[in-house]
Amino acid sequence: MADEASRAAALKLNLCGLELATPLVLLSGCVGFGEEYTRVEGFSNRDAGAVVLKGTTLEPRLGNPPHRVYETPMGMLNAIGLQNPGVDAVVRDILPTLDFSETRFLANICGSTVEEYAEVTRRFDDSPIDAMEINISCPNIKEGGVAFGNDPDMSARVVEACRKATRKPLIAKLSPNQTDIRENARRCIEAGSDALAVINTVMGMAIDIESRQPVIGNVQGGLSGPAIRPIALLKVRQVYEVARRHDVPIIGQGGIMNAGDALEFLIAGATTAGIGTALFYDPLVLGKINAGIADYLDRHGFSSVTDIIGSLTTTPDIEDTCVAG
Repeated sequence: MADEASRAAALKLNLCGLELATPLVLLSGCVGFGEEYTRVEGFSNRDAGAVVLKGTTLEPRLGNPPHRVYETPMGMLNAIGLQNPGVDAVVRDILPTLDFSETRFLANICGSTVEEYAEVTRRFDDSPIDAMEINISCPNIKEGGVAFGNDPDMSARVVEACRKATRKPLIAKLSPNQTDIRENARRCIEAGSDALAVINTVMGMAIDIESRQPVIGNVQGGLSGPAIRPIALLKVRQVYEVARRHDVPIIGQGGIMNAGDALEFLIAGATTAGIGTALFYDPLVLGKINAGIADYLDRHGFSSVTDIIGSLTTTPDIEDTCVAG
């Protein structure tokens, strides 16, 4: 049995030149601007390798009308609409309150135009933020977002513009709601993305049968949670086929609820495992997932979590296949 120091060391890894204490990343929108869970007794940012802050635009946004969140049998729908105080307020008022000695903090860059994405990136470039995630795949805003993320040409244009605005690591967040995620991944890499986040939420909706109206004020929202995990896992493996050729890491995300789920994503090719909806079920889940991953490494004789990344034993490529009878 490995001692605690060895177990902790086994969880450390590198993401785009950033040293992470664990392979877990807290996903954008789930922890606000880093303060959402600090009020929960027993929670520690030190259990996270990185924290992705709430989506940020150039100007303040009020977000979508209610309802914004709806629980589903295996997850939840959300359509917050990128409510935020604007990039200047985040840089000026929020970033100074964060403890960068505890974990890495990543900004989440949002915009309605290519120019806005680039300007938000530029303003975060002159800040302590460690890296930036480009949100080109948000399914619950009416402009920008998924309109960019589902078009490889537009995705590449956004990444290219952001690349010119910073030397900090850039992570393109890919949409599952597109025809060929591998082509989009390739274009984002060629445009300058240092890493890829796979995947954003899947578009969905819910209906109030009594009023015959959509439950979500925005009509559609992003579905997250265990319901999308098989989809996300497949997308991670597909993107890994492209990303490994360029030595580009992946933040794998989508319905990860426990250590077993996280291990699936790492084995499929993700460098880190993104945790989001699971926090709403259990705010202290990070420590449990880390312990489970460490136990797995110990039981199977691995000295580092990096040893299992992309270790899935299968043929090199996963082809699109019709499985209906």
